[in-house]
Amino acid sequence: MATGFSFIFASSFFFLLLDCCSGSFIGICYGRSADDLPTPDKVAQLVQLHKIKYVRIYDSNIQVLRAFANTGVELMIGVPNSDLLSFSQFQSNADAWLKNSVLPYYPATKITYITVGAEITESSYNTSSLVVPAMNNVLTALKKLGLHKKIKVSSTHSLGVLSRSFPPSAGAFNSSHAHFLKPMLEFLAENQSPFMIDIYPYYAYRDSPNKVPLDYALFQASSEVIDPNTGLLYTNMFDAQIDAIYYALMALNFRTINVMVTETGWPSKGSPKEKAATPDNAQTYNTNLIRHVINNTGTPAKPGKELDIYIFSLFNENRKPGLESERNWGLFYPDQTSVYNLDFTGRGAIDMTTAANVTRSNRTSWCIASSKASEIDLQNALDWACGPGDVDCTAVQPSQPCFEPDNLVSHASFVFNSYYQQNGASDVACSFGGTGVKVDKDPSYDNCIYMRDGNNKTSGSNARAMSSTSSSQQKGRYSSISMYLLVICLFVLLNIEQS
Repeated sequence: MATGFSFIFASSFFFLLLDCCSGSFIGICYGRSADDLPTPDKVAQLVQLHKIKYVRIYDSNIQVLRAFANTGVELMIGVPNSDLLSFSQFQSNADAWLKNSVLPYYPATKITYITVGAEITESSYNTSSLVVPAMNNVLTALKKLGLHKKIKVSSTHSLGVLSRSFPPSAGAFNSSHAHFLKPMLEFLAENQSPFMIDIYPYYAYRDSPNKVPLDYALFQASSEVIDPNTGLLYTNMFDAQIDAIYYALMALNFRTINVMVTETGWPSKGSPKEKAATPDNAQTYNTNLIRHVINNTGTPAKPGKELDIYIFSLFNENRKPGLESERNWGLFYPDQTSVYNLDFTGRGAIDMTTAANVTRSNRTSWCIASSKASEIDLQNALDWACGPGDVDCTAVQPSQPCFEPDNLVSHASFVFNSYYQQNGASDVACSFGGTGVKVDKDPSYDNCIYMRDGNNKTSGSNARAMSSTSSSQQKGRYSSISMYLLVICLFVLLNIEQS
């Protein structure tokens, strides 16, 4: 009995160490309404480079599912509104879709959510009566395969699903949607699925600039808005809108359903009438949003409550209709350069480019590792660069010119710069999830010569070898962190056994 307890305790402790930072997560929406986007495999590399672990797509595109296989990125996939009729009418249609469009790629591709329909209350077609039957059929298809606990089913909504959102405590669902909302909420509660909402403070400000202060929409309000019914203080519109959803759910006695934000963001460019659509405002909103969420601040009505969000969107999409802003929500241009810099970790400082369209410096620059980055973050970035990033890491191996000083920051700096120069010396190529920083001083020393000016060849003094060999050596050299955690667990186990 003691042995069993010891093993369980040590195992639990080990996994606790490996995953001690659970909480709210930040994902990204990968829309594809464009004719100039990079291939899905390039997108998967970009996502991994920025340590984005959660991605939402709006269908079940085969190329995308294949591209994200074995990346560790968790995907939210979708059943489009156009398929709701066929999915709601026949169970066989949902079964066939799951068999042909999902199973061939699962679990290599980590699929964790399926959205059945998107913002159906905003659709020009009357599909609201079809969504719950379609959700039930998708769930039944998952149950047949034993996947219903691993893949959650839900549907996304716009804030228009509410008839009232202010004050937050008066949040209420629009009664005209009651015919499908009540059975949907019952479905979500029974299956422990989240209520998915798309929230855009930008639209609230754009449409009512005289009523909604810009700083309140951007998480920068110096004053507080008071809910007269509860006395709760709100310093940003995002929290107020989230709480309005929670109060609407509580009004219908659905208190166990969690809220998930499946879209939110800010455009970087708009029409002449959309003056708030600027790179500065977009960077400010998303930066403050990320920090607000990962700190697990919660909301005034739900303090400390975890909240998962997806930022819209990964790329600017040139085929989206409407005002200019509709085509400029992306964090990246289609050529994968950044519209503005964004640190997805929420920890580091964000360096905003002086002009949104300029992502490469006009003078020579280098990319090095931040001395403030954690060893784990640096190691992950280094492994990626020496592996999928296709950097030759030979120069930082023993007896090579950049091995000394023998430390992680020094080795990562050389490798980061090599990737940076080989990929156009753009801002995005020096991000590495917030662990890379640009400098104007050449970091070369002794015989360790750093690449410069976009050269794709290292100096002759930096001896080259097969990339695959250097990659495996580099990964092996810095795998001590996981081993250290394992040693701790074994130490705990042995002490328990002796006692």
